[in-house]
Amino acid sequence: LAPGTTRGDGDPLDICVLSERAITRNEIIVRCRVIGGLQMVDGGEADDKIIAVLENDYVWGKGRNITDLPPVLVERLQHYFLTYKLVPGQRPRARIARIYGRVHASKVVRAAMADYQDTFVLP
Repeated sequence: LAPGTTRGDGDPLDICVLSERAITRNEIIVRCRVIGGLQMVDGGEADDKIIAVLENDYVWGKGRNITDLPPVLVERLQHYFLTYKLVPGQRPRARIARIYGRVHASKVVRAAMADYQDTFVLP
């Protein structure tokens, strides 16, 4: 989750940071680079999932756009986000409308930051 952001469903914006390095509990905030996202709709509300790479990660750190990732990894991310909230016996509520790159993902992050400012920060 990105501090100081909300988007669509009113929850903090979700950011999945790819890393081959273990991230410990005391590393709540990490330096990462946004490379794309999944335009997800959950229960009729926008619930985008931003994809980022940990800066200086020895496997993913050079990534600049979601197209730099292996397609099978993007498929696995889609599968995870479509299934992690499934409840047995209930119909799926989520769908992924599209996959987008760094430029659009940056706009989503900025919009979420503006939503946060408008909702929680006094003028």
